[in-house]
Amino acid sequence: MKKYEGRRTIDGLVVTVDAHSLDEHYDVKRFTKYGFEWTYEGESPQQLALAILVDYLGDGERAIKLSAPFMKRVVANLDNDWALTGDEVAQEIRSIEAK
Repeated sequence: MKKYEGRRTIDGLVVTVDAHSLDEHYDVKRFTKYGFEWTYEGESPQQLALAILVDYLGDGERAIKLSAPFMKRVVANLDNDWALTGDEVAQEIRSIEAK
């Protein structure tokens, strides 16, 4: 099962999937040029939402459609240091798509 983690360090933000750096997936869509962020709603948190969704789903178009609600429901509410499992991502996707 995939595990996504983020933490704030003295050297900046670190976001990983299964202990490897998570790609921003600017090739799919660029919401910001400033990289990832979380704990609020905005362009950098939406880039993180997109990156998690592209990695998890493997579907750029679907990830773009889900990125705003996923950012609002999940990314904006993450703590400074956080972890999400693939199951938690899947559960949020199901919840968003059920509406």
